[in-house]
Amino acid sequence: MCNGGGVQLGEPFTLAPASTRAYYHDMSYQDIITIEPGKRGGKPCIRGMRITVYDVLEYLASGMSQEEVLADFPYLTKEDILACLSYAADREKRLMVVEA
Repeated sequence: MCNGGGVQLGEPFTLAPASTRAYYHDMSYQDIITIEPGKRGGKPCIRGMRITVYDVLEYLASGMSQEEVLADFPYLTKEDILACLSYAADREKRLMVVEA
């Protein structure tokens, strides 16, 4: 018998660690990532500032650590960086695959 959550009653299951569950619950990039037509060409920015999601992703992809990004841009927070990653992951999920 199913309890509505996809797990059969009486079957063992494991939950994600509490810290992970809290992250997924609390993290919402929609509260951090903003898009304004007149700012940076309408690209997604962080909290209305002129730094884009792509800027942060490029720094991380170039090998900078989160700590280095935060040191170079003291107005950013760890939550801002995580919001950029979350935004990119969500955007990737939404891409449509076209077979040739």
